[in-house]
Amino acid sequence: MIRFYACEDDGFVEKDRWQPRYWINIDRPDNTDTRYICERWGVPTSFIENIADVDERPRFEREDGWLLTIVRIPIHDKDKPLVYHTVPLGIMTKDDYIITVCFSDSEMIPDFIDHSNRRHISIDNQPDFVLRLIYSSTFWFLCYLKQINDTLTQYTRQLERSVRNEALLSMMQLQKALVYFNTSLQGNQLLADRLDKVFADDCDADLLEDVQIELSQAANTVNVYMEILSNAMDTFASVISNNVNDIMKTMTSLSVILMVPTLIASFYGMNVDVWFGNAPSAFGFIILLSFLLSAVVWYFIRRAHWI
Repeated sequence: MIRFYACEDDGFVEKDRWQPRYWINIDRPDNTDTRYICERWGVPTSFIENIADVDERPRFEREDGWLLTIVRIPIHDKDKPLVYHTVPLGIMTKDDYIITVCFSDSEMIPDFIDHSNRRHISIDNQPDFVLRLIYSSTFWFLCYLKQINDTLTQYTRQLERSVRNEALLSMMQLQKALVYFNTSLQGNQLLADRLDKVFADDCDADLLEDVQIELSQAANTVNVYMEILSNAMDTFASVISNNVNDIMKTMTSLSVILMVPTLIASFYGMNVDVWFGNAPSAFGFIILLSFLLSAVVWYFIRRAHWI
């Protein structure tokens, strides 16, 4: 869907038609939308193809006077609470044109508009607009990281009570999300560092510093959570291994104890003459002997702390 926004003193105001210096935002464009912007404003088709690639990394690219800035933004699938990933957001600028394209649903753009309107933020040049979008994406990285940390704490408490495969698989899903976040934040950091050298207009130095600080904080937070999650996974893997060893030790001890009456029953089950085999109380004697020998074996196993 194509929407036009005018940046006024109180923030962004949606308009019915495009005018110079308007922001053109396109969410989940179809073939009609992409063909329209390429024909109407001369956007290179290669830019659209690059933005459509979910694995595209943050970078700058120039073609036909257009500058493409690709930023990685976080996405959370509400239907799948554990699924977090990142997608490219393309920002195309040329003269008085500012066009953003994203092929996925994102909470970032509506929040970016609402935040600008609440704070009465007016953006008067292209580099500051790109910085504001990077700043907004970093906010959502931190927001989703907090959700991941809360979920991680919940599953850790579950595993402390009982080690379950479902909880471990969920933690692996969160670990994958943190890897995506870490890679995307590193790319966005490199992008922000080069921003003032790529754009012809001077960007706000204070805003650039704030963005770099927020990106650094988000990157450090991801690294901390990755370390915590990795240590938790290693700890629970050791717990599972110890539990398996304890179970095998217990089963082996029981097998040794049960082997004693089995051995005695095997001897007295032979078709040969055996000692005390013809006595009237032979059966009770065999049972008592098996019980006593099994008790002796259990005593020594117990003293050895095998069970």
